[in-house]
Amino acid sequence: MTRSLYALLLSFVLAGPAFAADPAPTEGVDVKKSKLLLLPKSTVENSSAQQYGQMMRAAAQKNALNADPAQVERLRRIARTLIPHAAKFNEDSKRWRWEVNLISSKSVNAFCMPGGKIAFFTGIISALQLTDDEIAAIMGHEVAHALLEHGRARMSEQVLKNVGVSVAAALLNLGQFSASVLAQATDLAVTLPFSRGHETDADLVGMELAARAGYDPRAAANVWRKMSKLGGGSQPPQILSTHPAHASRIRDIEANLPKVIPLYEAATRAKAAPPRS
Repeated sequence: MTRSLYALLLSFVLAGPAFAADPAPTEGVDVKKSKLLLLPKSTVENSSAQQYGQMMRAAAQKNALNADPAQVERLRRIARTLIPHAAKFNEDSKRWRWEVNLISSKSVNAFCMPGGKIAFFTGIISALQLTDDEIAAIMGHEVAHALLEHGRARMSEQVLKNVGVSVAAALLNLGQFSASVLAQATDLAVTLPFSRGHETDADLVGMELAARAGYDPRAAANVWRKMSKLGGGSQPPQILSTHPAHASRIRDIEANLPKVIPLYEAATRAKAAPPRS
């Protein structure tokens, strides 16, 4: 690799991942999708499917997989209403082999891996006493990460960042301490804001998915109010966090409600309308 190519890589890393605004949709939220997708889509999805399978098998061995049939069906019913709207944000989702499972654990968490592999932990349902609208908000948020290919983007960004830091250390004759400082600075300048941007976009897309499926999008803000109370209001400073502050999330969600409330109202009317003969 030439010295000029080293410098190009370094400047790209330290400048941060490139973002390009997608064309504004005729209705719904506006999101910015990362264009930094270096790794093949199939590689990321296959790796995620393997990891998901391993996690589910480990949970089954501990009798912690889908131990509450009523809650499992509740999650899958909500997923069945959200998934038909996923293609608006990612056409590839039509071919995904979606899965929804529930793991018995006190962990207040849920996720959706690339390729549509969804899991909820019982802890998040019980600790927050989630309504269906709130589950739809959380599930929509997690599904949005997969639809917007945030996992693939983060993996690509990490690969590029690691290359850039090692190249900078070699080019500038940095010692071990200086290289470490550079790596930490890159985290603050690139990795954390990149993650916070993903979280904001997932909040908005998840809110729209829920609204289109007939779930009240205002529940998204309520989820974060509950999370704030659960955590006692303590969070690290936003600049040092991979997630936006709760207050910031609520503010962004509420600012975008006018874009999705009409979708929710239309879905509600469609559900209430008598079936055509």
